[in-house]
Amino acid sequence: MIYENKKEPLVSKKIFRSRIMYAVYIDLVLLSVSLLLGVMGYHYFNNLSYIDAFMNASMILGGMGPVDPLINNSAKIFAGMYALYSGIAFLTSFAILMAPVYHRFLHKFHLEEKDEE
Repeated sequence: MIYENKKEPLVSKKIFRSRIMYAVYIDLVLLSVSLLLGVMGYHYFNNLSYIDAFMNASMILGGMGPVDPLINNSAKIFAGMYALYSGIAFLTSFAILMAPVYHRFLHKFHLEEKDEE
């Protein structure tokens, strides 16, 4: 996704909406892959059913914390690494979603600044 230069005119609302939809799509892919990684990890390392692994992974990814107790050291290491990854994934997801909005705001601000000169 390449944005216009500050010297170029502001893009139409249609293009802006398509940028937002593209960011939502990228976010959904990122969060789906992250959730799948967590489900597979909890299933493999903690011997949880897929439903319980899904619940634990989604709770960690959502920032709430684990639900089931961890049964061994490898499960604890996985849970710690997944929690760190989830925090980064959340921040990245937010940044991806806000990038088009932030760019449009700054671009509009620069256009107004030019008009005043």
